[in-house]
Amino acid sequence: METLTLNIGGMTCGGCVKSVTRILENTEGVTKAEISLENKNAVIEFDPAKTNPAVLIEAVEDGGYDAAL
Repeated sequence: METLTLNIGGMTCGGCVKSVTRILENTEGVTKAEISLENKNAVIEFDPAKTNPAVLIEAVEDGGYDAAL
């Protein structure tokens, strides 16, 4: 397993945190996603054999938020 921290833009409330959490946890290979509204980031634990940072960023962006390493 690997851990990655993404900077997330566009979150304004707890609903946004739940949305980003759901997006990431439903992405194949992600075992854990901890989202912080205060820090505007996501700490993601994932299996590098099943996914990669580019896929995770794309998933968040497809959900309507900004994401960057």
